[in-house]
Amino acid sequence: MNAPLKRCRMKVPEFLAWAEAQPKGRYELVDGEVVAMSPERARHVRSKVAVARILQDAIRSAKLPCEAFGDGMTVVIDEHTSREPDALVQCGKPLDPDSLVSDTPVIVVEVLSPSNERSDTGEKLAEYFKVASVRHYLIVNPSRRLVIHHARSRSGKIDTRIVDRGDVDLSPPGLSIPVESLFG
Repeated sequence: MNAPLKRCRMKVPEFLAWAEAQPKGRYELVDGEVVAMSPERARHVRSKVAVARILQDAIRSAKLPCEAFGDGMTVVIDEHTSREPDALVQCGKPLDPDSLVSDTPVIVVEVLSPSNERSDTGEKLAEYFKVASVRHYLIVNPSRRLVIHHARSRSGKIDTRIVDRGDVDLSPPGLSIPVESLFG
């Protein structure tokens, strides 16, 4: 379970400087408080690697001006909250090599584990769609071998599908990924 760590209320730029200076560990900023991220099990890590690889392969096949990232990139929700999804896709201008932040993520992915299910299916769902560029939020459940796909339409409506076979259509930007390949 993720637990609050640093008690003083921070803004994202201050948090990023603090987090970068830490000798080890992964952190998120939630409502101004630093939260340490839990250790990960092999199933979770395998799925994260598979997701990033499949997204990168789909981008390459579609010849899109996008880039897939595994965990490590920060998505800024607001001035007091930033998250580090398990994978994301950013399109358009490539990120500066020294950037810690994905400034216009289009696809955000979280892989479920016992410690993060409530957060990933609740508060992160609402938070990620506060980011104007986010069109798709995928919640990958490796235990049940399914994907919950939340997609924002051009009108702003969020549609949800539960997919356990076949492909997930991620348009825009124009990707299609096979569900079976996401489970490491």
